[in-house]
Amino acid sequence: MTTTIDPEAIVTTEACIRPYIRRTPVVEVDASDLGLTSASLVVKLESLQFSGSFKARGAFANLLLRQVPTAGVVAASGGNHGAAVAHAARRLGIPARIFVPTISSPTKIQRIRECGAELVVSGDRYADALAASEDWVRLSGALAVHAYDQRETLLGQGTIGMELASQAPGLDSLLVSVGGGGLIGGIAAWYRGSVRIIGVEPETAPTLTEALRAGRPVDAPAGGIAADSLAPRRVGELMFPIAQAHVDQVVLVSDADIRHAQEVLWQSLRTVAEPGGAAALAGLFSGAYVPRAGERVGVIVSGGNTTAVQFSA
Repeated sequence: MTTTIDPEAIVTTEACIRPYIRRTPVVEVDASDLGLTSASLVVKLESLQFSGSFKARGAFANLLLRQVPTAGVVAASGGNHGAAVAHAARRLGIPARIFVPTISSPTKIQRIRECGAELVVSGDRYADALAASEDWVRLSGALAVHAYDQRETLLGQGTIGMELASQAPGLDSLLVSVGGGGLIGGIAAWYRGSVRIIGVEPETAPTLTEALRAGRPVDAPAGGIAADSLAPRRVGELMFPIAQAHVDQVVLVSDADIRHAQEVLWQSLRTVAEPGGAAALAGLFSGAYVPRAGERVGVIVSGGNTTAVQFSA
C-alpha cells in the first residue's frame, strides 16, 4: 500500500470528502486591529468545521478511503479526533467506539456522546487511551482510525492547505499548531516549500521540537492548558520526514500566551477558540515568531470545542 502524501493525493482525497465537510471561511485582518504591526493577517477558521475542529477532514478521509469492517471503527483521542470520528461514523452509518483520557474536556466528551458513539474513558493521557483502543482493535476487529499517524488522516488534513491556497493566494508564511503533527504534516505536504510553514507548540508539550532535535520522533513532556489536543507525547512517524523537509521553523509558546490569544480572538473577531485552536495565533502575540515588514501571514484557528465563553441573557 502506498504511503505517498503529496498534492496529487490530497486533491483526490478532497474530491472524496468534499460532500461531507465545510469549506471554512477565512478572515482578512489588519494586524494592527490585534495589536500587531507590520504584517497582513489571514485567519482560517477551522473551528467552524463539522464537530468543531479540522479533525473532521481526516476522519471522513479514513472512513471513505479505507475498508471498514462490520465491527466499525475505533479511535483514541484527547477529544477533537474522537468527536470527528463519531460525527463521521454517524453520518455514514458506521458503529464507533471512542477512547478518551480523563484530561479530555467535558465539552469534547459531550460532543462525542451527542454523536452516538460508544465512549470509554481510559487513563490520564492520550497515550493511555491509545493503548486501550489498540486492545479493543485486537479483541473486536474494528478499524483503528489514528488521530495523526495514518496516511488518510494526513491527506484529509492536507485539504486545508489546498482550500486555503485558493482562498488566500500569495501567503508568505503560515502558522500551524502542533500536537501529533497530522495538521502541520498534511498542510506542509500540500505547500511543499512554496509557503514558509511555522509550527507552534506549547512549551509544556514540545513534541516536534524534541523530534527535530533528536532526528526522529521521541517522547516529550505532555502537559499544559492544551494537553487535550496538543500533547500526544510524540509526533507521528509519517509526518516527521515531511516536517524535516517542509517545516521551516518551530516556536514555543506559554500557557499564558495561549490564553491571551483566546481572549484576543474573542474580543477582536468574536471567534471562540479552544486553547489548542488558538495556539498558532499565540505564536504571533508572544513574539516567538516575528514577521518581516509587509509579510502576508496565515494562521489556522484549528478548533473551537470549549466552554471558555459563557453566554447570558
